[in-house]
Amino acid sequence: MSETRNREALLERLMATVPYLAFMGFEFEAEGDFLNAKMPYRSELIGNPSVPALHGGTIAAFLEVTAFMTLGWSRIWMGDGGRSAEGEVWPSIPKTIDLTIDYMRSGKPQDTFAKARITRAGRRFATVHATAWQGEPDRPIADAMCHFLMPRRDG
Repeated sequence: MSETRNREALLERLMATVPYLAFMGFEFEAEGDFLNAKMPYRSELIGNPSVPALHGGTIAAFLEVTAFMTLGWSRIWMGDGGRSAEGEVWPSIPKTIDLTIDYMRSGKPQDTFAKARITRAGRRFATVHATAWQGEPDRPIADAMCHFLMPRRDG
């Protein structure tokens, strides 16, 4: 299997472990070692129809999931997870400890994008910073700092 097809198959499998992604319509695409996230606009995501603006909880959920997926992706793609019966790398799921969101501007009724970067990944804890934007990546609508409890490694 080519590296690209292998990467796509692993990402599909990771996404399938989080049913909330399909429910919310969040999309992820692997670009080398990194993930690009997209929250396609739907009218149900509007929290304030008079502005109109995306609901803050939707933006927070998108950033948390982007951070979570980035952490999971790094463990799969960099080979830092457990191994399945087929011998492929597969991580256990980290748990969210804390999430801080900084909202910079209203989310408009349009597609939203995000990327995350792991700032610390230890044996017990991980810290991931995620940013969401619409249009221009250098004009974020929100930032998140997420802390995760890493799963225990037995054996």
